[in-house]
Amino acid sequence: MSLAVLKFGGTSVGDGAAIRQTAQIIREATAHWDRVVVVSSAMGKSSDPNDAIKVTDVLLNAARAAAAGDGDAYARARRLLADKHHAAIQATISNVEDRQRVGAEIDQLLDGFEMLCASVRVLGEVTPRALDAIAGLGERMAVRILAGALRSVGVMAEPLDATEFIVTNDRFQAAAPLMDLTRERTLARLTPLLEAGIVPVVTGFIGATPNGIPTTLGRGGSDYSASIIAAVLGADEVFNYTDVDGVLTSDPHIVPDARTIDVLTAQEMSEMAYFGASVLHPMTIAPLVERNIPLRVKNTFNPSHPGTLIVHQATTAPSRGVIKAVTAIKNVSMITVSGGGMKGVPGIAGRTFMTVARTNTSVLMISQASAEQNICFVIPRQAAQAVVAALNEEFSREIEHGEINPVETFDQASIITAVGMGISETPGVSGRVFSALGARQINVFAIAQGSSECAISMIVADDRCDEAVRALHELTKE
Repeated sequence: MSLAVLKFGGTSVGDGAAIRQTAQIIREATAHWDRVVVVSSAMGKSSDPNDAIKVTDVLLNAARAAAAGDGDAYARARRLLADKHHAAIQATISNVEDRQRVGAEIDQLLDGFEMLCASVRVLGEVTPRALDAIAGLGERMAVRILAGALRSVGVMAEPLDATEFIVTNDRFQAAAPLMDLTRERTLARLTPLLEAGIVPVVTGFIGATPNGIPTTLGRGGSDYSASIIAAVLGADEVFNYTDVDGVLTSDPHIVPDARTIDVLTAQEMSEMAYFGASVLHPMTIAPLVERNIPLRVKNTFNPSHPGTLIVHQATTAPSRGVIKAVTAIKNVSMITVSGGGMKGVPGIAGRTFMTVARTNTSVLMISQASAEQNICFVIPRQAAQAVVAALNEEFSREIEHGEINPVETFDQASIITAVGMGISETPGVSGRVFSALGARQINVFAIAQGSSECAISMIVADDRCDEAVRALHELTKE
């Protein structure tokens, strides 16, 4: 039997009008697919310019304010959230009893939010574990309203908290799924509903440890939730609904003439997500690749547009114009460990990155000179001070003896990445990339081209980032 997983982002459930549109899309999907599973984010901003409320942000900001001793912030947040959710209930759920029941469930969840914030205020700190418990409340409220909206248009639907079956480790704020337990519990919970013709409406973003402690998969994790569920159930296709027509060739705020890409490989999409494309969570593709499940990115508010199809591998050889997209990550720092004493000395790279790991910092890009006297890598700018201090301490003896120079940092940096299958094996691509930047006198401070064959990453100065992106974007038109 055919099965589709439909994931909806925050703008797709941003207010009553958006939820009604989303419910219609799901209703139409039930006519085309034997089984449908829905995954929802928390309510985001709506099309109303007076409504800039992103529920998850409101929840987290209130928790942090409570930790700072603010006893009013979470009460104000509760009122804002109650108004937003109850307005959506009134606009989408037609049955009076259903409306009252869903409203009572929302109020109960908001009561829990206030109790958690009160506890945080007493303790004077908000731990990652507490943040996860609070952050996931937005999804728990949204699925109840969306399921009610579906019942109002004749679709049997039941809201589900993913804490029941997406099992993760205890790395709060960025938990990883434990797939064996997740598979067992997901099949046990969802299969009976699907066999009964019921559409499960599942919370994205959240899971729980084996002991039931709530966790989150990191911001944007609802995409990842949908892929995990699709892989476990063996879905035929995943549809990721957002507020754009698909994956674009670049950030339209930087490149006004950015275009929708018709087809991407999973490898290309993974590179784009990792290096700054915000359409999908970076881990979204991984669970789908093993099962060869395609994913299509579509626009909730323009559902007739075909969107972008993401497939396991390319079906045709790359053309001359192999560059499909250009991404950017701003606000990063380039850290350099260098010195004549590094040449031929084993363990320097290992010590470097073990030291970085001890600061809980992610390395975004690595480049090493062939002379073995220089290692540079890129990290988020806010982590630079702590990383440099840790490295100077780790290599204090070598620095004292002149074998290694004091660690250098270049804070005004951005990563620019050109993405496209076959970049490394197609003659002339690298030359066109660097010629395009050279023609505008944009200096490249470091380069990384991995074995993935579909990306070249470069470090440029922050103040030339947008210009560099626009220059490389011209190559996508070849």
